Amino acid sequence: MSGATSGGRLFVVATPIGNLGDVTFRAIEVLRAVPLVAAEDTRLTRRLFARYEIATHMVSYHARSGRGRELELLEHLRAGRDLALVTDAGTPLVSDPGAELASAWAAEGGAVVPIPGASAVLAALVASGLSAARWSFEGFLPRSGRERRDRLSRIASDERACVIYEAPSRVPATLGDLAVAAGTAAGASAGGERRGAVCRELTKLHEEVVRGPLRELAARAAAGEITLRGEFAIVVEATSLVPGRVGAEVVPAAAAMDDARAEIARLIATGLKRSAAVRQVSTSTGLDRRALYRED
Repeated sequence: MSGATSGGRLFVVATPIGNLGDVTFRAIEVLRAVPLVAAEDTRLTRRLFARYEIATHMVSYHARSGRGRELELLEHLRAGRDLALVTDAGTPLVSDPGAELASAWAAEGGAVVPIPGASAVLAALVASGLSAARWSFEGFLPRSGRERRDRLSRIASDERACVIYEAPSRVPATLGDLAVAAGTAAGASAGGERRGAVCRELTKLHEEVVRGPLRELAARAAAGEITLRGEFAIVVEATSLVPGRVGAEVVPAAAAMDDARAEIARLIATGLKRSAAVRQVSTSTGLDRRALYRED
């Protein structure tokens, strides 16, 4: 695996998210062949190396390594030597260190080569049992403040499914906040019926997936009915699957509100008072009257 003329190649190598059997043949080949591996936690990576008899030299490279280690790795690549980047689990750069190194090397025209493999995001989407033709990934949410509220609001109104990472101790609060945000976006208490899935310890011995309405999941987590240990990914159902009824047709929630606003405007144009128009549309669609007042 000789380096390219412009320098060495930076291999971004996905490693198992739990079960060590989930590593790819190509990942093993790359990790054996490169002269150096930069690992987020060398102790964890050594377990993988021991399992597959990989003897490559390894250095640590994590969020607290500092600019000095990044410069060392860049010099290694500039000298024409290949480098493999791995994190504790999954793909580097995705809610993990390495983005600065990859960005800097790409800016110099260097080769950044993805070695795909296990993904907690995809595993959670599949395990959730929810439709995931279109989805977004939010990583870890802000812990508090306006930024957290804004992110929750965007997730609640997103027409795509969404995957969130969360720390065990914060799972109950986040599920509760998601249920509230979903209810606010839907304009009704039924918004809490937006479904979700709490995925714990995916691919590991104690893998567990709990599915249900967000409101129910929040209550179960708060009551201690969901084990709050290990790695968590929360999947939130797309708003396009939360029904709002216009006649007999089931339509996406956002589209239902648009149609309702248009109908209210039409009724007002015919001479009906605003309050009466809102009440009539609320009765015919099942949408919350207060939400229609806000949306109108």
